[in-house]
Amino acid sequence: MNEQTAEPHKAPEPPEVQPPAKPPRVPVFNLPPALFFSLCLLVVIYAVQALVLSDDALSWLFFTFGFVPARYIFPLSQQGSELFWTPVTYSLLHGSVQHIVFNGVWLMAFGAPVVRRIGTLRFVLFWFFSAVASAALHAVLNWGDVTLLIGASGVISGLMGAACRFAFPAERRPMLPAHLNARLSIVEALQSRTVVIFMLLWLVGNALIAVGIPLVGDSDQAIAWDAHIGGFVFGFLLFSLFDRAPRPAVTEAADTEKDLLQS
Repeated sequence: MNEQTAEPHKAPEPPEVQPPAKPPRVPVFNLPPALFFSLCLLVVIYAVQALVLSDDALSWLFFTFGFVPARYIFPLSQQGSELFWTPVTYSLLHGSVQHIVFNGVWLMAFGAPVVRRIGTLRFVLFWFFSAVASAALHAVLNWGDVTLLIGASGVISGLMGAACRFAFPAERRPMLPAHLNARLSIVEALQSRTVVIFMLLWLVGNALIAVGIPLVGDSDQAIAWDAHIGGFVFGFLLFSLFDRAPRPAVTEAADTEKDLLQS
């Protein structure tokens, strides 16, 4: 017996048409939260410097949180304890709008793939140690100097050095989102034509800065090219200490597509 739920002389109703699903929203500023917070922190600190602090208060801020190589030639009993935190806190200060905008652009460009790869905690640790490495080389090459070092350029150079270990895919390998590439060894990175060209361009830029030819900005404002080198060398040589466990070479298609939207 053939069971039938509809009436014999009544045509079945057509199925209800569902409205098309809305495409996923793509944020305008698609940055990892840790990187977005870092940029906001830098901007807020500079806004306080420029809009709130008096000249005397600004001088106190730079002295208390900026890096001065001369601090390390005096015994601790003859000075304050600023020498302990200034090798890191100097990287949060900037001297002009142009300074912070220029650093912010490069921080977004090279910080995003590094943060996506290593995560928030490792990123904070990387910032800390790359700032120290940059300040250390600057102090060695300017021992006893009373000049003031501020700015995140050394950390950004460290991120550039770290990116050389994974962000540029090896030739003849499938293209993946930058943070999913396999980490290159130091030897493999130096054998990559793309990495070598990038490093040479970076070195030429710093050489021009060293002889007094700025790439952007006021030529009367001194730039700590040596701090850049300290950060870059640190990031390039020691990135593996902060990197996560190697990811599989092939990812699921859905996950890869999702990452492509977020990159």
